[in-house]
Amino acid sequence: MIHTPICDLLGIEYPIFQGGMAWVADGKLAAAVSAGGGLGIIGAGNAPGSYVREQIQVVRSMTDKPFGVNVMLMSPFADEVAQVIAEEKVPVVTTGAGNPSKYMDQWKAAGCKVIPVVASVSMAKLMTRVGASAVIAEGGESGGHIGELATLPLVPQVCDATDLPVIAAGGIGDGRGVAAAFMLGAVGVQLGTRFLVCNECSIHPTYKEKVLKATDLGTITTGKRLGHPVRSLKTPFARNYAKAEYTQISDEELEAMGVGALRLAVQEGDVQRGTFLAGEIAGMVNREQPAAEIIREIFTEAEQVLQGATKWVR
Repeated sequence: MIHTPICDLLGIEYPIFQGGMAWVADGKLAAAVSAGGGLGIIGAGNAPGSYVREQIQVVRSMTDKPFGVNVMLMSPFADEVAQVIAEEKVPVVTTGAGNPSKYMDQWKAAGCKVIPVVASVSMAKLMTRVGASAVIAEGGESGGHIGELATLPLVPQVCDATDLPVIAAGGIGDGRGVAAAFMLGAVGVQLGTRFLVCNECSIHPTYKEKVLKATDLGTITTGKRLGHPVRSLKTPFARNYAKAEYTQISDEELEAMGVGALRLAVQEGDVQRGTFLAGEIAGMVNREQPAAEIIREIFTEAEQVLQGATKWVR
């Protein structure tokens, strides 16, 4: 069985995190992943602190395993969510879309392990200096907001730049991807898209169907003009947004086009107005399964791949 330092640090069975996807990663999904041996993560997104507290209680009512909360630092509710996390003494905090330095002392005093998502070596170094417990190096193959670097070049550079445990994310959807991440120096992985189609994920059936029917070229990146590129499935909305970026539409109008679009996809399955966030591995996902089964299958395959990795060496 694959066991790495991140398992010991967090008290988890398998070195796998479930991405803190906004509007998707609720308490039910996080509990299922944690109960299955990984680290389930509640996605705070743009939700207020009251919602996050409610989802924390859902997790704790369903499992006694470690779990986390992801804080989207650009959220207008970031301060109150940070306070809720400290009050609830959440075991693990992951962060995205910004620098969590202002909250580090508060979280660490509450006993939280802080594991920021980083998309560059410079951010990894900064998080090391401010006392993070580990970092998640996320490449641009992932769904949602993405950085410039792909996973393959990003992960080893981050591993070289810090002594902290590194979790690889972006473009990982099966045991082969997990094995590759370990070869690059990571001690764990974070998966988002793969868990979109687990049984316990409560997204709209149309969203799941779109992921299951996606091909290798089924995603598109939009938002580069605004400086916040996002990867999603190719839908009428995504194509229209991509076209609008190259028109005379103002930045304010372009920004307004995306407001509420993720919620419309997750809750209503609206392909005309909704943005269906998903990573490039969507084309590899072909069936719905329980979260625990996904985790077991991935790591069984990863073990087999790692055991056979030297067969070409003479």
